[in-house]
Amino acid sequence: MLDRLSGLLFDFAFFYPLLMSYLWMSGALLYYVRYERGRHYTVPPELPEYPLVSVLVPCYNESSNVIETFIALADMHYPNYEILAINDGSSDDTGQQLEALAKFIPRMRVVQLATNQGKAVALKAGALAAKGEFLVCIDGDAILDHYAVTWIMNHFVHSPRVGAVTGNPLILTRSTLLGRIQVGEFSAIVGLLKRAQRIYGRLFTISGVIGAYRRRALHSVGYWNELTITEDIDVSWRLQLKHWDVRFEPHALCWILMPETLGGLFKQRLRWAVGGGEAFRNYGHYLFSWRERRFWGIFLEYIFSVAWSYTILLLAGISLFKIVASFPAAPAEPFFSSPYTGLVLGATCLLQFAVCFFMGRKYERNLGSVYLAIVWYPLFYWILNWLVSIIAFPKAMFFSGGKKRGRWHTTDRGINNGQGGNMLFRQND
Repeated sequence: MLDRLSGLLFDFAFFYPLLMSYLWMSGALLYYVRYERGRHYTVPPELPEYPLVSVLVPCYNESSNVIETFIALADMHYPNYEILAINDGSSDDTGQQLEALAKFIPRMRVVQLATNQGKAVALKAGALAAKGEFLVCIDGDAILDHYAVTWIMNHFVHSPRVGAVTGNPLILTRSTLLGRIQVGEFSAIVGLLKRAQRIYGRLFTISGVIGAYRRRALHSVGYWNELTITEDIDVSWRLQLKHWDVRFEPHALCWILMPETLGGLFKQRLRWAVGGGEAFRNYGHYLFSWRERRFWGIFLEYIFSVAWSYTILLLAGISLFKIVASFPAAPAEPFFSSPYTGLVLGATCLLQFAVCFFMGRKYERNLGSVYLAIVWYPLFYWILNWLVSIIAFPKAMFFSGGKKRGRWHTTDRGINNGQGGNMLFRQND
């Protein structure tokens, strides 16, 4: 009986990621052929009109990053925009730096909040102060590409149903092996998923570091929810459940800082996973609504991914039980005993990265240099994401009550704070 159960669990643990990988690759390639092929990101389309865009930049303790962020914003190739910096009660000199920058950047204004209220509140304050109908939101440590706003606005001006557009974040911090692996991860996992989700139905999330919104759409859902740990995931689900179209624009590039230590990476991914769990807890009942059938893919993928994590945990327990029960005889075979299991999964992983590097080669010129580093991806990220999922699901379901505001926290932003990546950004520009 135990052998039969472990066999069934093994089949699910092996075939689920294999099936999903080929499903995502197929959807992403279809998206590439349909929307990306033959277009270069430095040649944005001509728009019939250029509405006023308000760029919102919430900042908390960003004194080491704001200068480069706002200098890049001041040099964007879009004719009609304003910049709003929202200082959310920083305890360093971020507020003073923003005021100084505003004196040299005519289109920039600063909103000063007396105390730290969290990113969602800071974004709401910026939206209230903004003059434009369209809001482009980036983090205070991000660098937006010169043409990103034009690519984003191409969706809004051609379709009144578009409520939000998420951009394409690329990694600046790559001075360590962990940083270089994340370069591959954002290309082969994040970019792949967003392309495929755009084809198959709904997007799981608008990127918090580069997302754009139609004000009318935000108003219809009550703007950002300050009682969630990830306001970007929450607003993404609410917009789409209100039947607003949310799109991915890979040409809208934004360079970001990411953790390069295991501790910093674990905290970040746990926060993301808890936020996804909160969204499922709050809106999962729509799984039974025929009107929301285009959302079923997101719901089911979340359910199966959590089930996969607990399946691996259960298989490990069964394997350990067999070893203990057979002692001192020869130990039972581990549940991944087949010589072909690792080979098939490894080859699929490399194929997935190859497909995504092919699609992302025009956005990053040196992707080939990180291709060999991704052989460590399963070791770092499958184990990390498995552990995070095991912890995050019960935390989101039972211990995240939605009664406290999400607050800013000082995060790991890389060993050299993105200095190596900034050089790459200047070269690609």
